[in-house]
Amino acid sequence: MKLNELAGKKNEWLLAKGPEAAIAVSTRMRVARNLKGHVYFSRASEKQREKTLKSLITGLAKSKYLKKALVVRMRDVPELERMMLVERYLMSREHAQQVAQKALAVEENEAVSVMLNEEDHIRLQVIQPGFNVMETWRIVDEVDTDLSGHLQYDFSRKFGYLTSCPTNTGTGLRASVMLHLAGLVMTGQIDAVLEGISKLGLTMRGFYGEGTEASGDLFQISNQVALGHSEMDILDNLERIIARIIKREKQTREEFTRKKKIEVQDRIDRSYGTLKSARVITSNETVKLLSAIRLGIDLGMVSDLSVADVNEIMLITQPAHLQKVTGRDLAPSQRDIARADLIRERLDKKKTSKA
Repeated sequence: MKLNELAGKKNEWLLAKGPEAAIAVSTRMRVARNLKGHVYFSRASEKQREKTLKSLITGLAKSKYLKKALVVRMRDVPELERMMLVERYLMSREHAQQVAQKALAVEENEAVSVMLNEEDHIRLQVIQPGFNVMETWRIVDEVDTDLSGHLQYDFSRKFGYLTSCPTNTGTGLRASVMLHLAGLVMTGQIDAVLEGISKLGLTMRGFYGEGTEASGDLFQISNQVALGHSEMDILDNLERIIARIIKREKQTREEFTRKKKIEVQDRIDRSYGTLKSARVITSNETVKLLSAIRLGIDLGMVSDLSVADVNEIMLITQPAHLQKVTGRDLAPSQRDIARADLIRERLDKKKTSKA
């Protein structure tokens, strides 16, 4: 697999094959680890960071899960491709900046990726489609256990895995589920739901993680702390609460549609009409309109598109993907035109294939 091939490659977790795919887009987990005897990234000199990076790459090459992974040093990756990796959720925005002595490993189907020398020496991430907490954890645990046989982690019997940020110390686990909560947003219940989950040890992060905002009725719900609880405690709590949110979203969609069917259909049709006819469209507007289409598919009001189609369009119309797909460097105003062209082309193609 080459980095250049990623933009045109269908991402496995966007295929909407997982449990509760109409509402749960994906489940993502990452664990933070540091190497014993190596200075932590924020305090290390360039020489020490380079030494750690070489040890990490050597350790990954011995892993049965990652020995065939694509490993790229961030200094060798152009800015546009770094942003594409962020848009595919393969690494953080922070990892795309200040790229010296950093690297990324990506497994063939993109389900497993590892940031090397991010805030911690290792940020191992697994992403799965739909609401898939325990299966995602099973993969994380297997890869992490395998890696620990080749790399010696910094671990305290008292505190657990030691990390750069105290909130990650302990299990080092951050687990999240990306939810499409269009019904709760339309009925004005979303603020109460988000306020409620904060009292239950969870938090809402934005479209691209901590410090970013929700977009297109998509909300990433994750655990707040990693210290003082076992992995199973964290995952069980997340799974139970997410299941309740999904149930409430389903009930809301059914009830709201029953009482306001014409209004809901009108919103979806207007969104679809705009996407099919717009000549200029921003990334944010695209995500909002596609959110309505996604809802329409679940309610049986849109029949010529699938949730996987919507997920794919949402990804390839992001700024970096758009430029990679069109093969051109584009200014923001040019991207808005190219985005509208690409969306019309994709929707026409789908309509033709269904006819």
